[in-house]
Amino acid sequence: MFLRNRNYCQEKRICSRKGFTLIELLVVMVILSLLAAFVGTDFFKHIGTSKQKAAKTQIEMFGTALDSFRLSVGRYPTTAEGLQALRVNPGTDLWDGPYLRKEVPMDPWGKPYVYNCPGQHGDYDLISYGADGQEGGEGENADVVSWK
Repeated sequence: MFLRNRNYCQEKRICSRKGFTLIELLVVMVILSLLAAFVGTDFFKHIGTSKQKAAKTQIEMFGTALDSFRLSVGRYPTTAEGLQALRVNPGTDLWDGPYLRKEVPMDPWGKPYVYNCPGQHGDYDLISYGADGQEGGEGENADVVSWK
């Protein structure tokens, strides 16, 4: 019976099935894992810097809206009025807004921007405290501010 099956396989050319051994598959998986580890760390480094750039861009956008508010009203919104004064009239007749098309966004890390008027570094200070949400820090934890 064995010979008959072997002859049948040779005639039909189905006996020469080749596959991968377990060791070959493990080597390929290790290589792919190493590549993913190297590429993944570089990828996540860029996410942090892109969030910093997004925060800086949003702060500049707020600056433009705050300047428009000042041109209309004659002053910047107070700390108590906050950035919401760019969307909702804080109760002045000179308000000509809204000065932002959409709602005031959170910073890229999901925390509210800190707005103070008058500011310690200019007419107003606008701050995002970075990924850690605390003053100071380096890298992704660094503060993004309106006066730099």
